[in-house]
Amino acid sequence: MLITNAMLTNWTPRQIEPDRAVLIRDKRIADIGPTALLTARYPDEEKLDARGRLLMPGNICAHTHFYGAFARGLAIPGPAPRNFPEILRKLWWPLDKSLTLDDVRLSAQVCLVDAIKHGTTTLIDHHASPNAIEGSLDAIAEAVEQAGLRAVLCYEVTDRDGPEKARAGIAENVRFLRAAMGRDTIAATFGLHASLTLSDETLKACVEANARFGGGFHIHVAEHEADEEDSLSRSGMRTVHRLERAGILGARTIVAHAVHIDPWEMQVLRYTNTWVTHQPRSNMNNAVGAAAIDAMLRGGIKLCLGNDGFSNNMWAEWKDAYLLHKVANRDPRMASGDAIAQMAGDHNARLAEMFFPGQTLGKLAIGASADMIVVDYHPFTPLTDGNLPWHVLFGFEASMVTATIVAGRVLMWDRQLRTVDEAAIAAEALKHAPAVWARYQQYATSA
Repeated sequence: MLITNAMLTNWTPRQIEPDRAVLIRDKRIADIGPTALLTARYPDEEKLDARGRLLMPGNICAHTHFYGAFARGLAIPGPAPRNFPEILRKLWWPLDKSLTLDDVRLSAQVCLVDAIKHGTTTLIDHHASPNAIEGSLDAIAEAVEQAGLRAVLCYEVTDRDGPEKARAGIAENVRFLRAAMGRDTIAATFGLHASLTLSDETLKACVEANARFGGGFHIHVAEHEADEEDSLSRSGMRTVHRLERAGILGARTIVAHAVHIDPWEMQVLRYTNTWVTHQPRSNMNNAVGAAAIDAMLRGGIKLCLGNDGFSNNMWAEWKDAYLLHKVANRDPRMASGDAIAQMAGDHNARLAEMFFPGQTLGKLAIGASADMIVVDYHPFTPLTDGNLPWHVLFGFEASMVTATIVAGRVLMWDRQLRTVDEAAIAAEALKHAPAVWARYQQYATSA
């Protein structure tokens, strides 16, 4: 397949090249060059005309929750939650208990449709369904493969539902770490909920179970002060130090949020080479505060950008990250466009590559995986490699994505979905939602 007449755009290194063609073979980029040259060189290839639009690496989401899709429009019983711990108890924990395996599959499917339409080609998910644990990651993986996207999956182990379900969560991670081996677009890690719902005994059991798989984890850390307070109460240590002592941190571990860590905890995250993900829309919605992302980046922490289950429009996440820290710090110099591009463009790609060894992601280059999007953006001021992040922040909209390609497979072209039936998925989800909401009301009321 030959994509012609494209404005080739890259983040690392930053570049914009007009009138380019890209040849895709065997799920990778096989050649790049001027349209006329490659059209003559490969006359028999199927051709897709980008018509001068931007051809960019697909967006990557470093932390999300497919299971939360049925929360859209959901009414929380009783008084509105006053803080994040109440949001967990009144919304998320009753909702995840309400999911069957069919609900897990549908919740993933609606998120995957959203990702294709918004040009997000790789997603790192963090799953919970305490009453449908075994096989839940298979249900998600099958949906991901049918849609044609790329994903890293795990199950979040927790003690909040008792020791039997904690053991079941460990078993699901171990089972799926094996099941994901050798799959092209599916990878796995080991999920943990958060320090505040994990005993020392469960942390130890997770470390032992995961040792044979490389030892990487995906866990929420210090999203709210309650996580730090709980850790101090349990261990006399702040959260990051407790997790370091337990053997959770390291170069294959993802820490989500880190809003309330202190400078000494940042130092631990840096020297353990632990990845950190920032989710500004979620942090604002939950009123938990703003992470010190400028300090983390300045200190060399590997900071990435996720969405925590919000829509898979990653450019919305870019924009909110850019704005949140300016108002939180009352300083317009905070969270520069270059910093946001470094997190979302460079760091997200390096994180994703760790799970897909031997593949180059987040870059349009010969030999790289053919994960790309076409963007119908027509600038009315000069667009250069130097100002590209600010065009994204102030000009790009998700509706401008017209094509999404993953591993050389066309998932959407000219805004027409090719691998999934959006209307059918929405209709089936709509049939399931009332039962999910009814179960949720029972759990939420009892909570």
